[in-house]
Amino acid sequence: AVPQCLVVFHTLPDPMPNRNHSYTGWHFTSSHDLVYLEQVYFNKRLMVQYNSTLGKYEGYTKKAKDLADGFSKSKPFLEQAVKNREKCRTHMDLVFELQSHPVTPVVRQGSSHQAMLACSAYNFYPKQIRLTWLRNGEKVINYVTSTEELPDGNWLYQIHSYLEYTPSPREEITCMVEHASPKEPKLYNWEPMFGAVRNKIAVGTALLFGSFVFVAGLFFYKRTTA
Repeated sequence: AVPQCLVVFHTLPDPMPNRNHSYTGWHFTSSHDLVYLEQVYFNKRLMVQYNSTLGKYEGYTKKAKDLADGFSKSKPFLEQAVKNREKCRTHMDLVFELQSHPVTPVVRQGSSHQAMLACSAYNFYPKQIRLTWLRNGEKVINYVTSTEELPDGNWLYQIHSYLEYTPSPREEITCMVEHASPKEPKLYNWEPMFGAVRNKIAVGTALLFGSFVFVAGLFFYKRTTA
């Protein structure tokens, strides 16, 4: 079964931050049940919403209800909402393609004396995401560095988090990913490798709207010569 998608299509912020903004988006579980939404917020409170399932605008305060009734009686507003819904439908093939897009393994070697674990998320949307390192189930705070969400230029983002740490064979090191696409946090365990050389190996798995790569490996230290 295809998991539910939630896609932000358009956002208009107000010049006064955190006060007023509008949202246009759509969500679906298959090509037959797309729901198109238009929402207007003020002071982080939902005031007016258009839902394509209902086919009309709804208000959530007295004044907002009057405004929504006016929108619902406006033929141009309703026609534009229907056009926007169909525009969303034309993008569904792209969304399904992104869901099944394979993750290309990343193979690199490092030469640092300190081991480095890397956790990277690619091709996700919306932008908000959190990567957290866990050691035996406990949150790791020290020796963690992370990038900000980096735009790919196609509405998608990537982010990278690094842990400077050399785990022992009995320790469980986990990267926890929290994103709007899965309902629950996703856990990716690092599995130790043994041998003369330990490469950085990417192991991919699909996020709802993108792909996640947990680099389950080490930047192996350069052996010092006697």
